Amino acid sequence: MNVRRQYISGVAVAAVTALGLGTLSACSGSAAAGNTEKFDVVASFYPMAYLAEEIGGDHVNVTSLTEPGQEPHDLEISARQTAQLQEADAALYLKGLQPAVDEAVAQAGVGTTIDAATLTKLEDHGSLEDSHEHAGEEGHAEEEAHSEEEEHALDPHVWLDPVKYAEVAKGVGAAFEKADPDHAADYKKNTAALVEKLNGLDSRFEEGLKNTDSKVFFTNHAAFGYLAERYGLTQEAISGLDPESEPSPARIKELQEEAEADGVTTVFYETLVSDSTAKTLAKDAGLKTDVLDPVEGITGKSEGDDYIQVMDANLKALQAALGAK
Repeated sequence: MNVRRQYISGVAVAAVTALGLGTLSACSGSAAAGNTEKFDVVASFYPMAYLAEEIGGDHVNVTSLTEPGQEPHDLEISARQTAQLQEADAALYLKGLQPAVDEAVAQAGVGTTIDAATLTKLEDHGSLEDSHEHAGEEGHAEEEAHSEEEEHALDPHVWLDPVKYAEVAKGVGAAFEKADPDHAADYKKNTAALVEKLNGLDSRFEEGLKNTDSKVFFTNHAAFGYLAERYGLTQEAISGLDPESEPSPARIKELQEEAEADGVTTVFYETLVSDSTAKTLAKDAGLKTDVLDPVEGITGKSEGDDYIQVMDANLKALQAALGAK
């Protein structure tokens, strides 16, 4: 279930040293990526920046390559961003989610690279192969060409499972301790505090979704596989891992039938991509709509100021949609 996009790498290594280091929006502000008195970390997108800031505290300067409101899957790396990577002490990213970042990190020669995908176990949550099969003659040649590739991709959305996210946090903390040993004690303490917050979030989700009328929820794209698996739910995505892909008419019909069979009340959409398909499906099937945020970035539309707050809002939305007792 690979993300089906064509990327332009944008990694212009030549001449980047001649570029000034501008500012990029980070988790809680903007700062130059390198050459500060702190441990300079370039994070690929919000969930990585959040970890770096929570664990690093006052000892780190965190810059995010993905600006607030930008869809992270579609990020292309500029020469200025490549320069920022080259100046950084560490790069924290999630390999497989943003191919342009993967390429830039590989070429930048950062002293410490931390791939979150290696810090927990990624899983294959399946693809939309059923919709390809049902599409029959309506299926597009492009879909068929990519179907086999999609079926074997690993789902990168590990941060939406608080337990897996905590595993990643522990790995990031250990990497910070090794790379910046002068502040290792603080990194260890901050990691423990973050893991405790994530454990609390896990407990709230487990208790809050334990007893519900339905276990099936519809989403705009397949970002919530780990969350669904963790709490005994079933995610049905309109699209695949690609939030911009268009579902086939057969897929829409299939979801309409499933909504009636499984007592689905709500079609969830998200803030960083178009909600038109989700709202069309909801209208045709007589369902409500609501936001289920994949927490890929914090904007003015987010239901909270940070990861924990937005995830708590997601829990409330799921409880309402699934009929939690």
